[in-house]
Amino acid sequence: MMDESLNVFGEKLLSCSDEPLTGFFRDGCCNTSAQDFGSHTICVGVTQAFLEFSRARGNDLMTPVPQFGFPGLREGDRWCLCASRWREAHDAGVAPRVYLQRTHQRALDVVPMDILKPYAADLS
Repeated sequence: MMDESLNVFGEKLLSCSDEPLTGFFRDGCCNTSAQDFGSHTICVGVTQAFLEFSRARGNDLMTPVPQFGFPGLREGDRWCLCASRWREAHDAGVAPRVYLQRTHQRALDVVPMDILKPYAADLS
């Protein structure tokens, strides 16, 4: 059962990306549930530095995997990232920007708002 679709502000969760299609449920949103052990809840704009960091950590997000409908990511793509991987990238100095209105409130279980907010790509 999917958790309520609310962002970190307690408002309606906005779509992260349909091109490429993202999310634990592949619904374009960073929705989550108890079955989402990775907590794919943070909507990011991926950077080349992050993609290389992720590949070095054993998760190659750049290489297409057609049998799973995964086109591979390029710099600038939006993607629902695991909260713990984002935190790890933050600690390594390569965290990508975050779309807070598109980030599920459950991300705050792993990354506090005061750490996320400076990376906000969607705040004026």
